[in-house]
Amino acid sequence: MKNLLSKNLQDTQDMKKYKQPEFPEAQTVGPRPWGEEQLLVLAEGKYMMKRLFVKAGSKGGLQYHRLKDEAGFLVSGQMIIRYDDGSGGLTEKLLSEGDFFHFRPGVVHQEEAITDCIIIEASSPHFNDRVRVEALFGLDGRGGLPSTSLEEIEEK
Repeated sequence: MKNLLSKNLQDTQDMKKYKQPEFPEAQTVGPRPWGEEQLLVLAEGKYMMKRLFVKAGSKGGLQYHRLKDEAGFLVSGQMIIRYDDGSGGLTEKLLSEGDFFHFRPGVVHQEEAITDCIIIEASSPHFNDRVRVEALFGLDGRGGLPSTSLEEIEEK
């Protein structure tokens, strides 16, 4: 009985060390020609979570990330994911509401919204990590955000 009382007392003391939950305000990441990007949560040095709104008919650049590891869940809409199939060519996969994806660093990818889409993205906290590769696949790379250098990558 004494050990149980002691354990309960220790648990109560440990609970006092816990911090309160956070309910952050969404912050815009900046203007995007394809829609809107909001930072929802930033756990510094661990991960970030964003909400992306991608307008129907819009697409991001064909790119890969040097450091960023990202995963996404398609809350609503339909989109095409283009990616390097390993032979130097591109393949496409149609995603619908409820589907999800994972792009490790180095994975060439592009997202194109067929309808208005909402995506929840979780990733490593690397901002501004982008290498555009349209030219490698014989595509027009005009428009969209440009490639960034390794020095321009911000880790939060």
